[in-house]
Amino acid sequence: MFAIPGIVLLLTAIYARPQELVPSLQTLPLLHVLLGLAVFGYVIDLRLGNTKPSSTPLLPWVLAFVGWGLLSGITKASSLPIQARELAICAALYLLMAHAVQSFRALQVVAGTVLAMVIFVSTVAVEQKLEPTGCVQIDESVVGDTTSGSFDGRPCTVSHDCYLGEAEPGAEYMCEHIGWLGTTSVGRGRIRFRGILQDPNELALAGAIGLPLAFALSRLRRRSFSRKAVLLLTFALVVLAAVWSRSRGGQIVFLAVLAVPFAWRFGLRGVALSALFAAPLLLLGGRSGSEADSSMLERVDCWAEALSIWRSFPLLGAGLGQFGRYHYLTAHNSYLLTLAELGPVGMFLFSSLVWMGFKIPISAWRKSEDPDSALSREDARDVVRPWAMAITATFAGLGVGIFFLSFAYHYVLWIYLGLSGALFSAIRRHAPDFAVRYGMRDALGVIAANGVIIAVVYVYTRLVLS
Repeated sequence: MFAIPGIVLLLTAIYARPQELVPSLQTLPLLHVLLGLAVFGYVIDLRLGNTKPSSTPLLPWVLAFVGWGLLSGITKASSLPIQARELAICAALYLLMAHAVQSFRALQVVAGTVLAMVIFVSTVAVEQKLEPTGCVQIDESVVGDTTSGSFDGRPCTVSHDCYLGEAEPGAEYMCEHIGWLGTTSVGRGRIRFRGILQDPNELALAGAIGLPLAFALSRLRRRSFSRKAVLLLTFALVVLAAVWSRSRGGQIVFLAVLAVPFAWRFGLRGVALSALFAAPLLLLGGRSGSEADSSMLERVDCWAEALSIWRSFPLLGAGLGQFGRYHYLTAHNSYLLTLAELGPVGMFLFSSLVWMGFKIPISAWRKSEDPDSALSREDARDVVRPWAMAITATFAGLGVGIFFLSFAYHYVLWIYLGLSGALFSAIRRHAPDFAVRYGMRDALGVIAANGVIIAVVYVYTRLVLS
């Protein structure tokens, strides 16, 4: 399949950010080039009959959400905001992964690439914590970002040390751990990566939702010591990343991810077991004291502002990418971000999109238990179930994690939507009768869930900020 190498390179570029490390790549629109390469490969596959034109249950929701967002951007702003370009790339990512990957072998390659990138960025971030601290001069040319900067070569113990000796006049400094590839910690030692994962919270989320992929690969038919070693390595890196990033949201995501395989194995007792298993992590990690209180108040203030923006634009929202016009920070909640920018219709479309990404693997698992289905055969079941469990776990984590992060237009979310769509496409190749439908019960459930989110956040913000 000619599309797969392009998709692999594209995923590598999104996570690893080689264009930020190699000077010759900085003038090249690498993301667009690799996206074009993957599309070209997909066209060749279609012409050769390697893949067939297909649809997935996610496709209508992807098109509806992206279309609504672009329409909102056009009507609410004088020019399309940068989020419009990001949203278009997100949609292209989904379309490539969900429709060009139509076999379990290809799914294993693509999911394995995502897992390899999770291991890579987690390794760099964890190693960062083991390095000594140094003076990081803040790059003031990056508007609205006070955490970007580079190591100036001087060691330090506290930030005050950086203003002594050979300090640049008027420059601002941080004293942080200096890691591989020019990475630095932030916020007095919180580990992170760079690019789309330069926020410690997003790093912790990306690591936790990548862990189920290691479980899936370790449970496929060809089980080996190397796959178990990869699982143990991934688990250790994810735990360390969650602790050293001091991300409370990331640790909750880790708990949600563990709850799925435990629940499938042991029922309701499994949820309690997963909580007990993750308790040490929740006790070790996270910020405390005034730092934690300040962070929580900041997030609650952003939630309150999101509701305030929605009240000002109750039908259509403020417009794609317009949240920053009304508040100096983002919403810190994907559901509220889409509500504020795209109105209740946008929130409904986004929530339905996430729900369908969750429903596909659940339906696949249930279908594998149907004795009349082709998926119930032992050879098919042994392949379908590990992927169904893994992708269900990732969406359990995503559903929780994006409640605390503005992830609606984030590449990582759309990569996993693509994996869910790819699972559907791979199953349809072996079981053409496999279908996942969105009915009235789904719509009412999404509307009810959105209503609960709005009501709970409204009451909570009033209590905290009053």
